[in-house]
Formats: sequence, C-alpha cells, structure tokens
Amino acid sequence: MRSARGRHIARIVRAPSDTMTMRTPRRWNLAPKDAISYHRKSIMGTERLHEHTYFEYLAHEEASNVKHEYLDGEIYAMAGGTPTHAELSVAVASTLRAQLEGKRRRVFSSDLRVRVAATGLATYPDVTVVCGPLERDEESRETILNPTVVVEVLSGGTERYDRGEKFRHYKQIPTLQEYVLLSQKETLVEVWRRKGDAWTQQEAKAGERLEIESIDCELVTDELYQGVFDE
Repeated sequence: MRSARGRHIARIVRAPSDTMTMRTPRRWNLAPKDAISYHRKSIMGTERLHEHTYFEYLAHEEASNVKHEYLDGEIYAMAGGTPTHAELSVAVASTLRAQLEGKRRRVFSSDLRVRVAATGLATYPDVTVVCGPLERDEESRETILNPTVVVEVLSGGTERYDRGEKFRHYKQIPTLQEYVLLSQKETLVEVWRRKGDAWTQQEAKAGERLEIESIDCELVTDELYQGVFDE
C-alpha cells in the first residue's frame, strides 16, 4: 500500500495486542510488519474491510505517535521517509517561507492535516501553502480545507499514487491552484497548475527554475537539490 511523502502506507487490521508496533487505541491494533501488504493499487479500488468513522480516525490520530491517512472508513498507517525525502521537504518549505515573509501566505510542514471535503480524504502533504485565513474543518479544528499550493516529494513506492489517485483527490479542492512534485531520483521539479477546468504541467531540471504563480514564488532547482546527491 502506498501513500504520499515518499512513504509506504499500510492498512490497519485487527491483530493481537502483543503485535502492536505503535501506541493506538485498543480497538485499532496494527498487524506485525510481515503481515502488511505494500502493493495496494488504489485506495478507492480496495475492498473496504472496516467502517471507521471520521471521528474514530481523529481519536486514533490523537492517540498515535505516527500519522495516518483516512478515506472511506479505512485508516492507513504511514511509514517514515528517506533522508533525501526529508531534506527536499525542508528545502522547499524554507525557500517558500523566505519568499513569502511579510505576506498573508503561510507555509506548513507535513504536520498539517488537509482534508478534501468533496471526497473525504484526510492526509498530510509534505508542504502546504495557504493564502489568507485558514478554513478549518468543522469536525476538526486541527485540519484545514483550503490549501493554495500542495507539495509532495515522490518515491518509487508512491509515485503512481501521488501522480494519479491522490492528485485526483487534490483536484477536488476548490482553492488548490498548484500541485508541486519533486523527484528523489534526479533533479526535477514539476508543477501542475489549474487553468479553469483543466490542469497544465511544467517542469524544471538541473540549472532551471520555475514559477509558483499563485503565490508569486520561484523554485530554483539547483538551490533545492544542493548537496542532496553528494553521498
């Protein structure tokens, strides 16, 4: 199973309490690692095994020391990312924050939960930019509904999900104007922009730069990837 942020996601299943790998409410025990499948084709296409409510998911998040995605009654545990993933996430957030200083635009890390009201997906983008006041979820004040820009760092295990199904969810957010993707395999930044009812794509490779038009920012690839592939 896959999720965003260069991370795998695992379906939560019932298992004996001695197999728990993280702190969770008793009714949501995680299966041992060798019982977890990481080859989920699609959240929407997966047979639903549970019927957790959104409120149960929120309670689970409050008690858990790791993040989870939620969709259609299922809760998906998200494993940790790579050093490259972490470095690129910080690089993007830092450059955007520096350029937006003094403006009514706020940059958030992957600790911010975003909910797609139209589909019910709750997730944690690597970087989120919000213009103006936060629109908070009525069912969770810690969750926002109005990102302007969402950034995801791709990985081999999640790239198809981030480009496909997850992007289809993000497109249902009325305020979202640009979706930015960063590769971990090469110096490559892509931005998808909303143009009316359509989305257009632009990319920048080594030595290039591109505009994040909705927030009047610029991403310089050589700056973002500086030292990333030095190992």
